[in-house]
Order: sequence, then structure tokens, then C-alpha cells
Amino acid sequence: MIVSTINVNGIRAAVKQRSPENLGLLPWFKETQADVVCLQETRADDEQLADALSPVLADGWHLASAAPHIKGRNGVAVLSRTPFSGIRIGCGAEEFAHHGRYLEVDTADLTVASVYFPTGEAETDRQLEKERFMAAVATRMAALIEQSVAAGKESVLCGDWNIAHTENDIKNWRGNIKKAGFLPQERQWLTDLLATDWVDVVRQAHPGVAGPYAWWSWRGKAFDNDAGWRIDYQLATPGLAARVASARTERPAAYALRWSDHAPVTVHYS
Repeated sequence: MIVSTINVNGIRAAVKQRSPENLGLLPWFKETQADVVCLQETRADDEQLADALSPVLADGWHLASAAPHIKGRNGVAVLSRTPFSGIRIGCGAEEFAHHGRYLEVDTADLTVASVYFPTGEAETDRQLEKERFMAAVATRMAALIEQSVAAGKESVLCGDWNIAHTENDIKNWRGNIKKAGFLPQERQWLTDLLATDWVDVVRQAHPGVAGPYAWWSWRGKAFDNDAGWRIDYQLATPGLAARVASARTERPAAYALRWSDHAPVTVHYS
């Protein structure tokens, strides 16, 4: 089982051919060996998403999606080569039920969630909203851990968490200590979450090193200098984490080849 996750930064922009060298997201789907692909920030309703991905669906992929409640924002989806046996929108909190930030599916004997956390903004209501979403997701994750222990059903939550956990997860950590995405309480929340048996499988595969980053600003030389953030995670239950054969970020070879400000994070579970 190979699982990829990518914040597409707008599905209609991501599938657009930008130049003769940059053909967008669709050729990536032609080449990927992934069995399941999680998308975040689709910024599209269900019909627009299916239309943008029509060549992918014609190749036999199955699509589940959670459309955003505000036009042009949020939106998550999961594509799988095997049919879904269950689809659940939302993480259980009524406040976020229709925000297009959490989608959970059952496919190939695995529970997979695509999740897109709010960006937040320090000392504002936006940050309080982010923290309420964090709490809601943690509650759902506790139930999934119980499911893993009681029934042996493994799970993986994939997506853009908008939190860099440690100094190794952000190039310019000194300049971001007081900014959303690297606030002490956010980092502690993730530490506490990982203490409940969830495993950050990319960090498990790349211990003690900077990166591998998966987001770089479009501005300046951030990409060229690899001045990025590692905010795109796959958190897996212990049984699934023990099966990780490889984990990598699919960083484009050049700035001009980027079809999103994020890069796919791909994990091979044996």
C-alpha cells in the first residue's frame, strides 16, 4: 500500500498546464505508484472537483470529497484505486461538519483521512478556531486508536496540519517562534498527540535531520534555498507505522515545475 498526500492549492490551478515543461497535476497521477492519494485545499465543490479530475477518474480511480462551505476555500478529497467501503465527512464536531477540512474513508482494509488544518493567526479568533479544530481532530484520533487496539483496524491521517513540530521541521524557526504554525502550544499539542501512540512516519524514517520539507513559499528564493516547512504529515497507528518501507517528499527538480506550493508526501507501507 502506497499513500500520498498533497495540498494542491486549488485543484483547477493544479491541473492546468503552465508551460511546455510544467503539465500540472494530471501527469503526476499518470506516473504515481500510489494506491491512495489525499488532497487538501481543493477550493472546489464536488462537481468542479470531479470535472478537474475527469482524466484521473477515467483511468479507474475512485473519488470521495468534502466540499468547502465557503466558495473558493478549503476542500479535501481522497482518491483510491480500490472502491470505498465507507465514507465519513467531518471529524465529529458540529462546528466543522461542513467546512471541508476532514474526510475519512475505508479502503483496502485501511481507514484513511484527508485533513486540512486552519492556518490560524497568533492571538486572534482565527487561532482559537484552529485550536478548537485541533481538539476535535484529537478526539476523533483517540477513537481511531481504540479501534486499532480493539479490532486491529489500522488508520492513517494525511494532510496539511499547518504545524511545524520541531526546529527540524522549519528552516527559519527562530523567525517564527511567535507565529501561527510554530507556536509553543501548537507544537506541544502535536507532542501530546504523538504520545497517544500515533506515529509521524516521515520523521520515523528520517530521524534527527532537517526536513524533508514539503512546503515552500512562492515568493523569493525559498524553494531554491530549501527554506521550507514540514507541515504535511502522515500520522499512522502503530501497526501500520511498523510496516513503513520508505517515506519521501516528492520535491520538484526546479521551481518552474511546481504545480503547488506544497509537494507530495509519499509513504510505502509494506
